[in-house]
Amino acid sequence: MAERSFAAEVAKLRLGAGETLHVEGILAVTKALLQSGVAYVGGYQGAPISHLMDVLGDAREILDELDIRFENSASEATAAAMLAASVHQPLRGAITFKSPVGTNVASDALANLASGGVTGGALVILGEDYGEGSSIMQERSHAFAMKSQMWLLDPRPNITAIVDAVEAGFELSEASNTPVFLELRLRSCHLHGGFIAKDNVRPPMTVREAANAPRRAVDRIVLPPASFQHEKEKLADRWPAAVRYIRERGLNEVFPGGPEASDVGIVVQGGLYNTLNRSLELLGASDSHGRSRVPIYVMNVTYPVVDEEILDFCADKRAVIMVEEGQPDYIEQNLNAILRRAGSTTALHGKDLLAPGGEYTTQVVTRGLAAFLDKYVPDGVTARPALLREADDPTSPFAPRVAADVVRPRPPGLCTGCPERPIFSGLKLAERETGQHHVSADIGCHLFAINAPFDLGATTMGYGLGAAGAAALSAPGSEQRAISIMGDGGFWHNGLTSGVGNAVFNKSDQVMVVVDNDYAAATGGQDVLSSHADTDRRSTQHPIEKAARGLGVENATTIDHTYDVQRVKDTFLKAFRRKKGSGPELLVMQSECQLNRQRRVKKERSEKLKRGERVVRERFGVDPETCTGDHACVRISGCPSLTITDNPDPLRSDPIATVLDSCVGCGVCGNNAHAAVLCPSFYRTDVVDNPTRGERLRAAVRSRWIALAGRALERHAARMEPATEKEAA
Repeated sequence: MAERSFAAEVAKLRLGAGETLHVEGILAVTKALLQSGVAYVGGYQGAPISHLMDVLGDAREILDELDIRFENSASEATAAAMLAASVHQPLRGAITFKSPVGTNVASDALANLASGGVTGGALVILGEDYGEGSSIMQERSHAFAMKSQMWLLDPRPNITAIVDAVEAGFELSEASNTPVFLELRLRSCHLHGGFIAKDNVRPPMTVREAANAPRRAVDRIVLPPASFQHEKEKLADRWPAAVRYIRERGLNEVFPGGPEASDVGIVVQGGLYNTLNRSLELLGASDSHGRSRVPIYVMNVTYPVVDEEILDFCADKRAVIMVEEGQPDYIEQNLNAILRRAGSTTALHGKDLLAPGGEYTTQVVTRGLAAFLDKYVPDGVTARPALLREADDPTSPFAPRVAADVVRPRPPGLCTGCPERPIFSGLKLAERETGQHHVSADIGCHLFAINAPFDLGATTMGYGLGAAGAAALSAPGSEQRAISIMGDGGFWHNGLTSGVGNAVFNKSDQVMVVVDNDYAAATGGQDVLSSHADTDRRSTQHPIEKAARGLGVENATTIDHTYDVQRVKDTFLKAFRRKKGSGPELLVMQSECQLNRQRRVKKERSEKLKRGERVVRERFGVDPETCTGDHACVRISGCPSLTITDNPDPLRSDPIATVLDSCVGCGVCGNNAHAAVLCPSFYRTDVVDNPTRGERLRAAVRSRWIALAGRALERHAARMEPATEKEAA
């Protein structure tokens, strides 16, 4: 069950030539693939490109009609290896995944593909996860493109430009026999706009036809001496062919600007064009339609750099500035080499005026451009936006409004009702008896446990590498067993072999925890091998414990209800106290992702309410009279629906715990309190919609009885109040 369904939107993919299609960026990419005659598509979900896999999944009927092969790949490496179909056959293939981590996983297959080259167009659509909104380390894909000599497209954030880039990517790949990267940043994936559609094209050769007519050319296989010949081909044949196609097709764009600033210029990565234009607009040097007064060279292809185009653009200019996001400054160094070798006297600026690294926001780019234009075209800056003011200026939008020490940090955490929260609560309670352990974390929702209130996890080395990250610290004989944690997505992606298999082979004395929430939850709720979904197109319902035992794990336990905190705690204690030297211990903690469950349950509940049927919703609460106000329940849970409120007792000043209406009734707060022997404050209540006649009658009787019983308490309180006031006086 994916996070978002595109069943309604995919109908637009059937629009034909001449029709205007208004869609989100991901839908535009999908339509461009269909228009380009793609024969097969694969990939692995990951921000910000996950939705492309979801759209393709919802468009299976259209793909089947066109005879297009589609796979949800087991990993990025699996997806990249699919492109082997384009090595000998004129098949257009596309794959997609998150970068740079996905590119790292796929690097072996991509390097071999780039070495041998391709016959059919091979397009790798990268979701460039860079900047403040990123969930990973801050690296760029550019380095891999240069290393393996794969061409890198970085189109302007414009729907038409993105569609054109997909089509041009296939053509560039075929013209130069080289696989091509198409880089889409977060904003490009989710922007909206329109473009003129073309007819969908059935691939000239389908994968079925190619399989029935196998081809083989030994010089395309990466094995010496052919691999040495491939290097020569890259430089002597493929590179010149790529440059020739880029120039003839006009993939890079030049916006000439006005006469008042004709002797300076800006070179910009295509993906940063919108930010650049906004900065120029704020400085009074452009408008919202992109009519810049400063000449701009837009690199929709950032690798290879076309020397002739750079020299032509800089020929009549005193100075240019390179707007290149991230570090190192690969393109700026390349431009410097081109200009100096040609004897050009044009001054080149870049990271001397712009930020040396990090995301190029409007603020960063505006400051750098202002410094550049002030130096060379003082009259070019006709406006001074407030964001140019320093933070110590009270009128600056960045001036501190409150003292930093009063702003409480709010780290990301697990969702309300998340089945992973009781796992970490149980682990914390177990460590209270055994002492702390080294915890090797992994990629996924469970990584939020590194933050308060759990504060668990010392390292995370990559998707599915939780167990591998604990390898060196799992030596037999250590007093405290190392703990590793990975999700079900990471387990099937990489963890089964590099984590579990490695631990078995080396008799690693660690406790391996696999969080099985039924989906690849962090990437949008896609199914995995162990999901309980029953689908015609995929094989699911393969237990994680069974797979691990098949690799030789002897000690394995599956808990199918993680909300039982006491059971989770006892399971951890049993694993910690098992005889050392008995090999790895596997604990599979299994409960459905609450977000996906709520999507399903809310739909079912809504349908029942429309039919007038009885619906019961579980909710938990805190008795304000019983709560002591020590907030231990909050510290051991961290649930967003469990917070604090004013104490109703006028004689007590400490705020008490309370449960908000966002509660989904998972029961973790109460289970935590009882497992930790905290307090009996928690209670469960059932909210009933469309109650039966008997339930309404019982509710009326209860309300009447409570009102009668409450009157005696109110009279007693009234008698005590004057005495209390007299004593206070």
